[in-house]
Amino acid sequence: MGETIQSVEPALGTGVYTVPDVAHILLLPLTRVRRWLDEFWNGRLSETTGMTYSWGKGRDRVVTFQTLIEFYVFFKLRELGISTTRILQAHEVSSRLLQTPFPFASSFLLTDSKTLFVEIGNETLITADSRLQYEIREVMEGFCRKIEFDADKLASKFWPLGKDRSIVIDPHRQFGQAVIQGTSVLAETLHRIHLGGEEKETIASLFAVTPAQVDDALFFVNRSAS
Repeated sequence: MGETIQSVEPALGTGVYTVPDVAHILLLPLTRVRRWLDEFWNGRLSETTGMTYSWGKGRDRVVTFQTLIEFYVFFKLRELGISTTRILQAHEVSSRLLQTPFPFASSFLLTDSKTLFVEIGNETLITADSRLQYEIREVMEGFCRKIEFDADKLASKFWPLGKDRSIVIDPHRQFGQAVIQGTSVLAETLHRIHLGGEEKETIASLFAVTPAQVDDALFFVNRSAS
C-alpha cells in the first residue's frame, strides 16, 4: 500500500457523498468533517494507505460509502474515550494487517471501549496499536449497531437512525442516498412533497410506504447537528 498515491473515484455501487452529505447523515458539524477529511484521511492515513479518500475539488469533493463508514466508526471510537492518536495508529496498523485502505469499514475491527483489536481467527485478537500485543478479550461491538456487514465482513449498509427505523443508506440504491428500507424511495423526495403541502397519508399511499416510514423520512431530513 504505499508509494503511489491513488484517488478514490466513485463508481456504481460505491455510493457518492459530498462533505455536507456526510455531516448530515452522521449528524456531525460540517467543519469537523472537513477537518477530519483533510487532516486525517487525506493527510496522515493517506501516507500509510497510498490513497486519497476524496475525489474532486472544493465544494464538489465526494467520498464513497466506505469512507462514510470510517468516519462513523472514528466518531464512535472518540465517543468511547479512545484518543485520536490511538485511533489513527489503529487504522494504520489494521490497514496493513487486513490489506485494505478501509479497515474501519470491516467487522474484523472490534473494541472493548479501551483497546482496539483486529480479529485473526475465532478467539485470538491482536491489539491494533503500534505495539502489536496479542490479547484475548471479551469485546463489544456497540458502535456497529447501525452497520450491516456482508459475508466478507465489509460494511454494506448503514442505518443512521438505527435498525429499528426504516431509513437506510445503501450504496447500491440511489447512489447511496437515504432511502426507505426495501425500496428506492428517497427520504428527501418524501420530505420535499410534504413541504409542498401533501398529507403524510397521501404521500404514503403514493409511494406504497407506511405513514410511519414517511415520519422516519421527515425526521431524518429535518434533524441537524447540535
